Amino acid sequence: MKLPLNRGPLLQGLAIIAFFTFVVLVLIPAYVPRPAFIPGFAPPPDMWPRTVSIIGAVIGLITVVGALFGRGVPTEQITTDGASSKIHFLRFLAVLLCFAGFLILVPLIGFLLSAVVLIGVAIFLAGERKHWVWAAGITLVGPFLLVSFFHSVLGTQFPVGALTKSLGF
Repeated sequence: MKLPLNRGPLLQGLAIIAFFTFVVLVLIPAYVPRPAFIPGFAPPPDMWPRTVSIIGAVIGLITVVGALFGRGVPTEQITTDGASSKIHFLRFLAVLLCFAGFLILVPLIGFLLSAVVLIGVAIFLAGERKHWVWAAGITLVGPFLLVSFFHSVLGTQFPVGALTKSLGF
């Protein structure tokens, strides 16, 4: 029995697995310091990055298995005039610039305000225009809830930022 093999999803899944494996094995041990003593009730600082990376690798594995068994792969060819692929590429570049901007803004204005900017721009780039009240609410309230949860429940501190620290935040 020969299985239908589509190389696109297979290569995508392998790239996803390679990326998250690199993060787990190289980046997290190198950039997330692990203190010598961690109380029994406190999770180690690398728990969340490791959890997200392992979940990402599992998603890549699911993609590879789906590609090997021909699941979830469209059977018909989609033809476009090329304009939509240019738009998608420009949006991809805009997303990369947004994340680069986020990395630049965090030391300056802190995680909280940088996350507000990132989420707002991400919602805008996703094309959501009808439910602007919900988008504004998620943009403003979401990061505050995230920071509050991690600060109160898990005791995790986020970067404050040089400018916001001088303003007293």
